[in-house]
Formats: sequence, structure tokens, C-alpha cells
Amino acid sequence: MAAMRIIRPALAVLACLALAGCGLGGSKHHATFPEASSMARIQERDILTVGIKFDQPLFGYKDPNTGRITGFDAEIARLVARDITGTERKIRFIETVPRNREEFLRRGVVDLVIATYSITAERSKQVDFAGPYYYAGQDTLVRARNADIHDVTDLAGKKVCTASGSTSADRLRSRVRARLVIVDSYSECVPALRNGRIDAISTDDTILLGLMSRNPGAMRLVGKPFGKEPYGIGVRRGDTVLRRYLDGLIRRYLRDGSWERAYRDTIGAVAPSGAAPARPTAGATDVAGTPVAPRP
Repeated sequence: MAAMRIIRPALAVLACLALAGCGLGGSKHHATFPEASSMARIQERDILTVGIKFDQPLFGYKDPNTGRITGFDAEIARLVARDITGTERKIRFIETVPRNREEFLRRGVVDLVIATYSITAERSKQVDFAGPYYYAGQDTLVRARNADIHDVTDLAGKKVCTASGSTSADRLRSRVRARLVIVDSYSECVPALRNGRIDAISTDDTILLGLMSRNPGAMRLVGKPFGKEPYGIGVRRGDTVLRRYLDGLIRRYLRDGSWERAYRDTIGAVAPSGAAPARPTAGATDVAGTPVAPRP
């Protein structure tokens, strides 16, 4: 009998992962999850708590007039909330910045972090990642009339703004001898660039597109990306059941058109004409974005 008590929950977990939700979610369906799983706890609490950026147009942006969180990351988070709680409305967004994402997961402040969170070997020592669900490339933003900066090598000796705790800062240090200006959030870089206190902003191209969309005509994207950033959904380290469940959801969103709709309504609205969306393969890349066998 003891063996049966162990086997049955294990089979329930496997069935849940195979279906990516123990039922297909949606507002008209209420999924059933294995007892004691993170998904069951979220469902019992009746709300999903997600760490997200509040100052990243196109990904995570808090509208100052309505208070609504908009962007691609926000849409992915709402899809996950729908599949766990039965509706996308049962979600609480908590602002996170690069320096506190791991801490918020470790302390249980949030259930997930969906915040342009690049999967790296170093971060994977502290948290687990589902995905990737998106790929970005690091690029550079300059003033619209700048004629001196054409690629990353031109940043040598220049004042370049980027965020604390980001992979962008590490990549810049390895590629060019720029004078880095480190801030908590990229929104702090924009006024400094516009008034000439810095020469450039460097981070993921999609983040830079969002900053441009809020400052039309004032800045331009250099358009010479260097490096590849796979964005993942951060979960508490060791929560394999939740990570696998989220991998399954991402695969389904890519198949059923949910991912495409989220992209079209956010990033796709301002992406350069003809630019192809960076569709990933969930659970099938390593921390550098190199294809590998699916993870156990």
C-alpha cells in the first residue's frame, strides 16, 4: 500500500507534464494539478505572482495613466495565469529589476520572473529556467544625429549606459573598453542620452526598440547586434515540476498561435518591417542558446 501511495502521485505528475496543465486551461476550464506542486499552491491561493519590469516598453511597462502592465512578457504571464488559475485576470505583477530577480525567487516574493531574463550559466546556479521563450540580440542606441557610432567597436572610450546585474554589461566589458555607466533600470539611461551626458545605451535590441518607441525621432538603433540573449521564465531552483510544466506551456503557445498573437500585439507593432520574430524551441537550448537534447 505504501508503494501505491508513492506511485500514484508520481503518475499524476507525469500526466500533468505530458498535458502541460493537467487539462488545457483557458477561462472555461479549471486544471487539476498534483498535490503539493507549485501549480496546485498557486491555484489554491487563486492568484499567480509574477516579477516583471515596469519600465520596459514592449516587454513590461506600467502605464502611468491606467496602471495596466503591458508588453510581451506581460502577455506571456497572463497566458500562464490563465492556464493555472482559469483566467488571465488572476495575476499580480511585482516590479523586479536585474539586481533582485534571483532574491525574489529565492524568498518566494514571486512565483515566476518573466522580465527579459536571459538564461546564463551563472544565473542557473541560483534559479531554474523554463524556455527560452524569446531570443534577443544586444545592440546599441544613440542620439538620432550621431554619426560616430556604427558598431560595438566604436564604443571604445565612450560613455555607455547599461543596467546593473545584466548580461549586457558583462558582454560590453569583454568586447570593448567603453566607460560604462551602470544604473538600476534602462529608463534611467534615456534622459542621460538625450541631454548628452552619455554617448550610447547598450542592451537587448528589443528593449532598445521599446525605449525608441517612447521617444520618437530622438534616438536611433545602430542595427549591428552582437551576442544572443535567450529569455527564460525564472523559477525557484529545484522546482523541476514547475519548470517542465512551463516548458510544455511554451511549446503549446508556439503551436497554437498564442505566442504569435502576443508578439504581434507588442514587439511586432514597432519591429522593423520584414523583421522575423525570434521564435524559440522551448527546453531545447543550453544557456548559450546552442541547440541540445531536451532537458530531463
